[in-house]
Amino acid sequence: MTLLTQLLRNKKAMVGVTILAIVILVAIFAPLLTEYSPTQRVGRPHQAPSADHLLGTTRLGHDVFTRLLYGARISLAVGFGAGLLITLIGTVLGIIAGYKGGVVDEVITFLTNMVLVIPNLPLLLVLAAFIGQASPLVIAVILGFTSWAWGVRVTRSETLSIRQRDFVKSAEMLGEPGWRIMSFEIFPNLISIVGINFIGSVLFAVITEATLEFLGLGDPNTVSWGIMLYNAQNASALSVGAWWDILTPCFALAVLGLGLALINFAIDEIANPRLRTGGMLARWTGLIRRGEGTL
Repeated sequence: MTLLTQLLRNKKAMVGVTILAIVILVAIFAPLLTEYSPTQRVGRPHQAPSADHLLGTTRLGHDVFTRLLYGARISLAVGFGAGLLITLIGTVLGIIAGYKGGVVDEVITFLTNMVLVIPNLPLLLVLAAFIGQASPLVIAVILGFTSWAWGVRVTRSETLSIRQRDFVKSAEMLGEPGWRIMSFEIFPNLISIVGINFIGSVLFAVITEATLEFLGLGDPNTVSWGIMLYNAQNASALSVGAWWDILTPCFALAVLGLGLALINFAIDEIANPRLRTGGMLARWTGLIRRGEGTL
């Protein structure tokens, strides 16, 4: 049974994919879902939700619903861009370290441990503050080049196990080059680990980007969920009773995080059968109860 087939049969995965698909479609078709521009002043400051403005307006009179739709584009772009970069670096270095061993493994492991020792969020804050008002692209690059260590550690550990299997030994005896063994023999057996790393990295990138922008380290001229939080904080939205201004991006981040987390849990269950014992125990309990009823 392939990974895709197992995902399609997993309820958590289907719910997570549905949530993620809705967010992506909303971001893509944002111009068709709203008549306003995200930077256009269309109403009074902090106007409450109404038929004209479903989620109210901001302190500057911008439509919150419109900014929510367009903000999803930046947040998703940063999340998937940084997640792809983190996963690529972690997978490549992890496979090379686990398969090559020796000095190569020691050097990569040393770099990995050094990155793991440095607190990630303080490092990001220092880098973002040094750069100034970082654009979404800069934030994605910073996240990508500072958050790959966990992926290397996990991928290396799994590669060390796979390299001892018979099909890898057979490929080596046939004289296949190392790059081909790593690409076509080892990597296909790491798909589940790579999937978990990618989804987790996307979730981490989305939340971290929103955190950096909320702290004022992002570009205020962009429209993202983090900038929405930053603007709402500066406008004292909660103090003046404009709860919709700050709760809207918070709810959006929570929903996207839920969808990504459900997908991650589903992949983890498929990769690690021991995590599925709960369902098996429930089935055994049901069988025992039915058996007791027939006695």
